[in-house]
Amino acid sequence: MKEINLRDYYPFYTKDTVVEVPDEVADLLREYKLSEAAHFLRTYRHKAYFSLDYDKNVERDALVIMLAPEDVLVQEEEHARLYRAISLLPEKQRNRICSHYLLGMSLSEIAKSEHSAVSSVHEGIQRGLRRLKKILEEI
Repeated sequence: MKEINLRDYYPFYTKDTVVEVPDEVADLLREYKLSEAAHFLRTYRHKAYFSLDYDKNVERDALVIMLAPEDVLVQEEEHARLYRAISLLPEKQRNRICSHYLLGMSLSEIAKSEHSAVSSVHEGIQRGLRRLKKILEEI
């Protein structure tokens, strides 16, 4: 049995409160305190004072370079052109391309949802991409 001071581990203890705990518990508390100190030191060294889980935009703002207004305008025009071209595709090819590239579905998942073969889904996507390339060249 080891004696520990609860004020060292719990911030709401304002006075020294010494209790006896089993050796395993004392070792776990000491290990926790050391890992917490190591974590604090890592965040201090790397200046990581915020969590990327804090807000849904924190990670994006930390990783994405802010674009100039001209770049934003060019990007919006490209997106509009792409969406216009996608809307000109046949419905089946449009759905397959959107499911695969925008929703991240695998070919087998798309085939299962359409009750068709994986090879036909693959070929449909390839045909759609070729047609999309032609449409974008014309626009």
